[in-house]
Amino acid sequence: MTHPISSLGAIHTVISLVPVLAGLYSFARYLKIDSLTRSGKVYLAGLTLAVITSFGVSSTGGLNPGHVFGIVILLVAFGGVYVRRVPFLGRLRPYLSSFGLSFSFLLSLVPGVNETLTRLPATHPLADGPGSPPVVATLLVLLGLFAMGFAAQCWQIHSRNREMTQA
Repeated sequence: MTHPISSLGAIHTVISLVPVLAGLYSFARYLKIDSLTRSGKVYLAGLTLAVITSFGVSSTGGLNPGHVFGIVILLVAFGGVYVRRVPFLGRLRPYLSSFGLSFSFLLSLVPGVNETLTRLPATHPLADGPGSPPVVATLLVLLGLFAMGFAAQCWQIHSRNREMTQA
């Protein structure tokens, strides 16, 4: 049985689509989420708003593990932004930045996948909870895509660094 979505839940859902769309655009255009691009800024702003609006969407009425997970996602994302400013990390900075922003995107999909698969189609949802096979399978596919994407990002960063040292 599906759970009805509140007005605030609907607003939160629409806001939560902003970082997903901005992130997908960034990956398609730049192969990464870069906080210096317009789409990267939209991703971070949308992600922040999605987490903030999630605090109003609680079936328990208080702080729950989902809210904590949202805070962790923000810490990972903004850690990816600020790691570029940590001088002692040297050549690792672009790799860690790409990892943080990409991993935050993956993490942000976890609640979305669960909510989508446990609510749609409305008459007979595909999943009945977070441990349901369709949810787990979808998240494993996304984890595989993340691993391949991060490997491609590392290759791109390495290639760019090599070109700069040869020039």
